[in-house]
Amino acid sequence: MGQLVINGGKPLKGRVDLRGAKNLVTKAMVASLLADSTSVLKDVPHIRDVEVVSGLLSLHGVKVTHDEDGVMTMDTSAVKQARVVDIDAHAGSSRIPILFCGPLLHQLGEAFIPQLGGCQIGDRPIDFHLDVLRAFGATVEKQIDGIRLSAPNGLTGAKIELPYPSVGATEQVLLSATRAKGITELTGAAVEPEIIDLIAILQKMGAIISVDTDRVIRIEGVEKMQGYSHRALFDRNEAASWAAAALATGGDIFVGGAEQTKMTTFLNVFRKIGGAFEIEDDGIRFFHPGGELKPVVIETDVHPGFMTDWQQPLVVALSQAKGLSIVHETVYENRFGFTDALRKMGAEVQIYRECLGGHPCRFGRRNFYHSAVISGPSKLVGADIVVPDLRGGFSHVVAALAAEGKSTVSNIELISRGYEKFLDKLTALGADYQVREDVRA
Repeated sequence: MGQLVINGGKPLKGRVDLRGAKNLVTKAMVASLLADSTSVLKDVPHIRDVEVVSGLLSLHGVKVTHDEDGVMTMDTSAVKQARVVDIDAHAGSSRIPILFCGPLLHQLGEAFIPQLGGCQIGDRPIDFHLDVLRAFGATVEKQIDGIRLSAPNGLTGAKIELPYPSVGATEQVLLSATRAKGITELTGAAVEPEIIDLIAILQKMGAIISVDTDRVIRIEGVEKMQGYSHRALFDRNEAASWAAAALATGGDIFVGGAEQTKMTTFLNVFRKIGGAFEIEDDGIRFFHPGGELKPVVIETDVHPGFMTDWQQPLVVALSQAKGLSIVHETVYENRFGFTDALRKMGAEVQIYRECLGGHPCRFGRRNFYHSAVISGPSKLVGADIVVPDLRGGFSHVVAALAAEGKSTVSNIELISRGYEKFLDKLTALGADYQVREDVRA
C-alpha cells in the first residue's frame, strides 16, 4: 500500500489538463469488439481502469496500442475466446467485464464473467445486466468461479424497462442491442453525457439509435459494424474534483478541457457555496474569491441532476462553509464511509438513515446511512488516513491538503484508477508532499 505524506494548509494554484472521461473511455474500448476492423479513440487517459480493459481486450485477441498522446488503436480483426483463468486473474479489481458480454455473444456466441470487484460504495448488483441479457435471448449459467453466458443463435431485440436509470444497465443494452436481430426499445434509460457520447460512437460504427426526451432509447439492430475514430468526452468527475480542491484549500485552479455545458448543475452549486469560476474557450478557472463559504442542500441524482461522484470532494469544501449543509445521497447507498476520516481530521459530519433532502428516495426506511449533515467551518488537522475508494480517496487527499499539519494517506493506488498522472498534477499545483514506499499513482 503506497502512501503520501502531505503537509497541508497551502492553497493549490496552477493548471491541470483533462483527458477523456473514465466512465466513457472504458465503455468505448469495449464497443470496439462489435467491429471487425480497427477503431481509434483519442484523449484516452493513462489510468489503471484503462490498463485493465486493455488487458482484457488483449486476452480476447484484440491488438491494442496506447501512445503518450492518449491515442489508442484497437484492431478487432481476430477476436477469440479468452481462458477463464486469465480473465479472472486480470479483472479481479474491475467491474467492466460485465459489459463485454453483449459484444462477445455477437462475435463468439459465448462469454464469461468472473467475480466482480470495484469500489465498495454500495451493492451495485449485476441483476440489471443479467436480466437485460436474458431478455435478448442469452442463456445465463451461474458457476462457482463466475457466470457463463451463451447465445449460439445470436441475440434478438427486446422491449426493456429499467426500474432505475442505471448507467451500467443502459450501456449493457446499447452494447447488446446494436447487432441484435430486430428492434430494441429501452424505457427508463440513463442519459448522462457519457451515454450520449457512447451512442455517438456506436452511430459512427453503423448503429441506428434514437433518443427521446422521456428516457426512451430505440435501437434498430444491424448485421455488421465497422471501426470508429472518436475523441472522448472530457472527464466531468475529475473537473469537479479539482474545482472542489480549489475551494477547500482557498486556491485557484484552471481545469483545461472542462466545458460549461456538461457541468451546468455543478457550476450552479459551486456558485451557491461561494466559489467563483470563469469560462474560457479551453477550460474553466475555479477559485476561492475570498470571504465566507455558504452552506447548501444537495441531493445527488442521475443526469441532469447533481452527480454522485461530485459530492464526495465537495463535502470537504462544505466543511469550511459557515452553517449547516445537507447532502442526500440517492444513487449509492453506502457512499459516506469516507467521512470517518474527515471526522478524524476535525470535520463535523453526522450521517443519518433518514432522507434529509427534498423528497424520499429508494433508500428511505431501508436502514442505509445515506444522508449527511456537515457543520462548519471546521478546523481540519492532519491525520493518518486510508483511502477507501476512488472518489473518497481523492476527497481524503483534498482534506489533507486543506488541513493544518502533516497527514499520511495510505492506499493511494486506488486514486490512480480514475486520475491520470495524479502526483504530477499535485506537483504542478504546488502541493507539499512526499511519496513513501513504492507508489505508482
